[in-house]
Amino acid sequence: QVQLVESGGGLVQPGGTLRLSCAASVSVFSIDLIGWYRQAPGKQRESVAVITSGGNINYDDSVKGRFTIFRDNTKKTVYLEMNSLKPEDTAVYYCRMVQLGSGRDYWGQGTQVTVSS
Repeated sequence: QVQLVESGGGLVQPGGTLRLSCAASVSVFSIDLIGWYRQAPGKQRESVAVITSGGNINYDDSVKGRFTIFRDNTKKTVYLEMNSLKPEDTAVYYCRMVQLGSGRDYWGQGTQVTVSS
């Protein structure tokens, strides 16, 4: 059973920066997909930034140029660096991993990000 534990959320002012971390219990490189999703109140969960097998990275248009996803397998952790935060970035952010081969799909418990003055 893969465990994903997010951290780093909090309250930040517009224009501020946060770094989210997702610590995994397994390698973060042997994956079909690993990345970050978010869900705002009353909205569907959406993809924010993901890394797919082969190392391809996809960002939602709303975060391009502001957010950066990267991973460190020595720490089995994937990060989301969020800059120039906007109120519309407010949401619960979830880490997701789809394992290579098995296709099993795992989610973390989520971490709240609130952007407000």
